[in-house]
Amino acid sequence: MGKRDNRVAYVNPIAAARARGPAPSSGPTIQDYLSRPRPTWEEVKEQLEKKKKGSRALAEFEEKMNEKWKKELEKNRERLLGGSESKKDKEKEKEKKEKKRKEKKKSSRHSSSSSSSSSSDSSSSSSDSDNEDEKKSIKKKRKRKHSSVRKASEGSLSESESDNKESSKKKKKKLREDQEKEKDCSRKKKKTERAHKGSSESSGDSEMDGDVESKKKKRHCEEKEKNTAITVKIMEKSKKKRKKKHKKHGRKKKKASGPGSELEKRPTAQMAETGGQAV
Repeated sequence: MGKRDNRVAYVNPIAAARARGPAPSSGPTIQDYLSRPRPTWEEVKEQLEKKKKGSRALAEFEEKMNEKWKKELEKNRERLLGGSESKKDKEKEKEKKEKKRKEKKKSSRHSSSSSSSSSSDSSSSSSDSDNEDEKKSIKKKRKRKHSSVRKASEGSLSESESDNKESSKKKKKKLREDQEKEKDCSRKKKKTERAHKGSSESSGDSEMDGDVESKKKKRHCEEKEKNTAITVKIMEKSKKKRKKKHKKHGRKKKKASGPGSELEKRPTAQMAETGGQAV
């Protein structure tokens, strides 16, 4: 029997790969990536300009909004600070009025002295001029009153708004304080209830423990008494048994001592008889 031929033909893998040819590509190659369509420089510039325009429009919109908000803030500040400014204006107006009154009094005194020396024509012209001055002063006073009334109304509105805000803040604070107090009270109540429950449970446990210990002590005492009674009975029984044994032993000794003397006498008699016969 000859050996079986198990040889296999060797194939060079590199030669086999070359014979197969290039492997099919499963995706884009490097050449495809390099030859991709790209935008020109002009198109890139246009895109950048569009982005800048968009950002400019946004910046303009933000500037407009900021200007509006600035105007509104200035108005609100004027309303809030109008009350203090109106008070200062009133004080200044009062001082000006007092100064004018003093000047008028002085001028009237001087005019009275000059009128006495001057003629009636000059007095009439001065009276007309005084009347005109008075009318002008009255008109100015009316205008000032109207302006002061407007400022006072605006100041009162601003003060009322500030008072309303303060009152709302105070109410909120009070509500918060009340809520905190209620929470604290509820917590304290819960703590007291827990402590009361714990104390009641501990007292109940202590009572239970005391009852259990007292029962155990009673049982222990009863068991001791039973054991002592049993031991006493056993001792009495053992004593009685010993006494009975002692009595029986005494009787046996007496019985053994009686027949023993007779037996001793019998051998002596026999010995005497045998001795007589021998002789």
